[in-house]
Amino acid sequence: MAAAVLIVGLGNPGIEYALTRHNLGFWAVDRMARAHRVSMNDSKYHSVLGGGSLRGWKFILAKPQTFMNLSGKAVRALLLGEGLELEDLLVMHDDMDIELGRVKFKKSGGDAGHHGVGSIIHSLGTDMFSRLRIGVGRPPNGANGADWLLDTFLDHELEAVEPAVDEAARRAFDFVVGNRP
Repeated sequence: MAAAVLIVGLGNPGIEYALTRHNLGFWAVDRMARAHRVSMNDSKYHSVLGGGSLRGWKFILAKPQTFMNLSGKAVRALLLGEGLELEDLLVMHDDMDIELGRVKFKKSGGDAGHHGVGSIIHSLGTDMFSRLRIGVGRPPNGANGADWLLDTFLDHELEAVEPAVDEAARRAFDFVVGNRP
C-alpha cells in the first residue's frame, strides 16, 4: 500500500480566478475537503494542502499556488517531498475537449493543449500519471480560448458543472481507496 495518495487540483490562486472555468480542479479539491472535513491550511511545496484518511487509506489534497502554467513545479515538489510515486498521483483539471459537465478518467497521455498538464509532464519527465478531466466544452465561435477559460461560468452552465465537480470528487476518493480504472 502506498504511503498516501496525492490528489492535485489545478487552478490559479487568487480571488479573481476563484469562480473561473480554469479553476475546476480547485473546486473539486475544495469539495473533497468539505466532504471529509479536511482542513486546507498547510502551506508547503508551493501549494496549499491538507490530509486525511478514508477507510484506512491516507490522502493528501493539494492546490498548487504557482499559477496554472507552472503547476509542474508544485507537483514535482509534492511528490519528492512526500516520497510518493507516480502511481500515487491523481490530477484533476478542466478540459475544453470534453462536453460541459462530463468527467473522464485518463491514465496517461499528452497535454492536449492544457498548459497546467503540460507543465506537469515537463517537470516530471513523463506523462504516466492519472487524471480526472472535468469538461467545460469549447468556447463559443470567435471567443479566445484562454480568455474564455479565465471567465466565470454562466448560470445555465453551473447546472451542469456542479454535479460534475461532485462526480470528480467521488471518483477521486474511489482512486484513494484503490478502486482505480
